[in-house]
Amino acid sequence: MEKYIVVLITAANDDEASMLGKALVQEKLIACANLSPVNSIYRWKGELYEEAEVMLTCKAMEANLEKIIARVKELHSYEVPEIIALPILGGSKDYLDWVEENSSSESGK
Repeated sequence: MEKYIVVLITAANDDEASMLGKALVQEKLIACANLSPVNSIYRWKGELYEEAEVMLTCKAMEANLEKIIARVKELHSYEVPEIIALPILGGSKDYLDWVEENSSSESGK
């Protein structure tokens, strides 16, 4: 049985987040992406930053993870974009069936 995942990706702004989400959905790498504003605090190249970003919360199949990572790295403006996958332990069967149908690793790019 394939495993379902949530992939978290931060983007620099709404436009970039929308572009990433649309590309991943159109290519059937993910079933959907929710975009939410977040405030991020992080260290980059020795400097401390606090900036507004947009978090994509993506639902997908684990089999697509490497393709998702590769595609985000191609499209993203960051040198090292955040791409973190978490397992989905359970949920509505109808919803998870929909995720599988709409992020089929067979029908990706």
